[in-house]
Amino acid sequence: MQNINTPYDDVFKTLLNDCTELVIPLLNEVFHESYDGTEEIQFYPNEHFLNRKDGQEVERITDSCFVVKGNLVKKYHIECQSSPDDSMLIRMFEYDSQIALDDSQVIQGVLRVRFPNSAVLFLRHNKNTPDEMRIEIETSDGEFFLNIPVIKMQKYTLEEIFQKQLLMLLPFYIFTYEKELKVMEADEKRLQSLQMEYQKILERLNEMCQRGILSEYVKCTILDMTGKVVESIARHYEKVKEGVKAVMGGKVLEYEAKTILKRGIREGVQQGIRQGLNEKGIQIFCNLLNRGYSVEDAQSIAEIDDELVKIALKKREEE
Repeated sequence: MQNINTPYDDVFKTLLNDCTELVIPLLNEVFHESYDGTEEIQFYPNEHFLNRKDGQEVERITDSCFVVKGNLVKKYHIECQSSPDDSMLIRMFEYDSQIALDDSQVIQGVLRVRFPNSAVLFLRHNKNTPDEMRIEIETSDGEFFLNIPVIKMQKYTLEEIFQKQLLMLLPFYIFTYEKELKVMEADEKRLQSLQMEYQKILERLNEMCQRGILSEYVKCTILDMTGKVVESIARHYEKVKEGVKAVMGGKVLEYEAKTILKRGIREGVQQGIRQGLNEKGIQIFCNLLNRGYSVEDAQSIAEIDDELVKIALKKREEE
């Protein structure tokens, strides 16, 4: 079992790392948490090395491993999988065991490990896909179980996604229509219906920005990642691909409410806060360049001045 990166893995990881505020509603939905969004999220390295029977060390790369610091400190591990696959359970056990070992302690001859709260996002599912996967571990003293909730992307309606603020799922919404893409390619009315759905998505995201619920940067990232998923899943359906792109704007070049970094920048703001915002702006600028945006577009979205652009470009060269 080798690690094979797909565009969907990359989109999932980008959303996790660049838009951490989208993670909290997903945890509330899957693990029945009651986080309010003020919690701190700390990510862990995704590379783990497993020792095989033959002595070889095999690298495994997880989609996400992070800690949420609220009233309690909890560790989570979430994988994104395009289709149901029995080998997923084996990989989850490997990943979770290694994650547990990474923070293990040996005290007076006792090895103490804590397994993370794990879940799998299936972008596709079938009638045999369970709502929860289970790992049974037998020992001489009995057996115990690891339960892994399953998130089925295709079960969520657009209304549910917005109602529960599961915006992290939006880029994958096209999977809901995957079986209809061939028909849409040949049927103009069906294609227009799909375009109307994406028009609703765009309008609701814009509304959330205007109300201050969502930042412009997060909105642009969602739209950008949506484009990447549609590009991949509809690669054989040119009309569908171009139809959705026409609504979503392809690579988003114009922004109605340029709010990124403006919050907190008011007369009398302390220099330390201003410096922190500059660093955040540079980070956003570099992330956008890495995703293929031009220097001009990245600067416009991040709203940093020419001097910060020079600093950011120099920093990228040094790296």
